[in-house]
Amino acid sequence: MVRLARRITQSSKKDYGMFARAAALAGSGKDLIHLELGRPYHDTPSHIKQATIKALEEGHVHYSDLQGIPELREALAKKLAAGNALDYKPSELIVTNGLTQASFAAFMALLDQGDEAILLEPYYPQHIGKIELAGAKPVYAQLDKEAGFRIRRDLIEKHITPASRVIVLVNPVNPTGRVYSRDELQIVADLAIEHDLVVICDEVYEQIVFDGVSHISIASLPGMRERTVSLFAFTKAFAMDGWRLGYLAADASLIGALLKMTASEVTHVNTFIQHGAIAALTGPENVLADMVEDDRRKRDLVVKRLNQMPGVRCTMPEGTIYAFPDISETGLTSREAAEDILQRTGVVLEAGSFYGSQGEGHLRVCFGSESLEKLDLAMDRLSAYFNGRMAAVA
Repeated sequence: MVRLARRITQSSKKDYGMFARAAALAGSGKDLIHLELGRPYHDTPSHIKQATIKALEEGHVHYSDLQGIPELREALAKKLAAGNALDYKPSELIVTNGLTQASFAAFMALLDQGDEAILLEPYYPQHIGKIELAGAKPVYAQLDKEAGFRIRRDLIEKHITPASRVIVLVNPVNPTGRVYSRDELQIVADLAIEHDLVVICDEVYEQIVFDGVSHISIASLPGMRERTVSLFAFTKAFAMDGWRLGYLAADASLIGALLKMTASEVTHVNTFIQHGAIAALTGPENVLADMVEDDRRKRDLVVKRLNQMPGVRCTMPEGTIYAFPDISETGLTSREAAEDILQRTGVVLEAGSFYGSQGEGHLRVCFGSESLEKLDLAMDRLSAYFNGRMAAVA
């Protein structure tokens, strides 16, 4: 038998959550409504597609700059300055195959065997496998659940040890829909500076925020530019998930190490789609605003309907495309509820426990993945389910 590398055999088995359960029902004839996968419902805007087609027809089909074509990195530098208060040169940016590659490069460049990476819980589980593949150990710092999953210094600091190397931050937050305040981010910044840690910040939902809430990049806080790797993507806001196009920003002192990882993996990102990314950044602003407004309407519908269901309590997400309702009054675990809802209603939701122990008693509902009409139908099915469930246990 072929011997596999220890980085494979000694790392956690990848869990695909309810997506895998739903996939197993494909072809069964069951009428499924997919609210488990963080996939944008919108089509990629046409001006982005047309710019990509034009680049392809003009012959932008060959090898290009390892860090991304200069025109795109220049546009990204302008976007970061205007939208994130981040001052990076184009040479301090790397265009990547989605945020997934950007995060993998960051973990591989910064973590050694035996190091520890602190994740705030509820966490984004896809980061765990990358940490383990780098030979490091994920450590989970729970947030203040009673205060709406807020950051508290004591809840993080008690997990910092001599082996701690990075803090992983997701902001806006998948799965809770929180957008961290400046005061909360300052807590993380203070800990990073005091304990000489690096923050790897996943900001994929930066542009999907609601009700005047502001997203703040932690690298913009004093003393954090040189100790933050900021990760971004075109995936969610521009409905470009299948394009696999993201980027990272880091101080010049880190770029060489990060580029060593990305160039070793894929050389560089597909050349012609980078011209589509330029169009996304420089195109009409109302296109992005209209998609975010559509997500806001869907959020309002879903949260209102969920809060009308017995045994369900749901706070209003400040950002992202997710609601995180508390269903603990039903007496079911989050996994039991997700499985039962799938079988009885055909609505696919993700169990809150998929995001760590603090997610227990919750479900994650992706309101950004379907049309308003399909969401309304899903809420009808869920309403019937929870009314029946709570009547049965009364």
